[in-house]
Amino acid sequence: MNLIDEDVRRRVRELCDTYRARCLWFLRPDYYPTDRDEILRTLDYIRRYGDREAFRQAGQLYQWLSPDSSRPSQPTK
Repeated sequence: MNLIDEDVRRRVRELCDTYRARCLWFLRPDYYPTDRDEILRTLDYIRRYGDREAFRQAGQLYQWLSPDSSRPSQPTK
C-alpha cells in the first residue's frame, strides 16, 4: 500500500526546509514531495548533495520507506 505515515511526511517536509538551499536548489522553492516515489527521489537528492547529518537523516527515512527494505516499526529520530 502507498500510505505514508503523517509523522514521516512531516519529517520529510522538515528535511526539505532544512536542506532546500544546499540540496534542492534545482526544485521549486515551495516543492514538497507528495507520493512515495517523489519522497524517495527527494531523500536521494538530500543524501547526495548534503552533509553527513543530511545523509544520515535522509538515509534513515529512505531505508524505512524503501520498498525492498526490512523496515523497523518507526524511523528513529
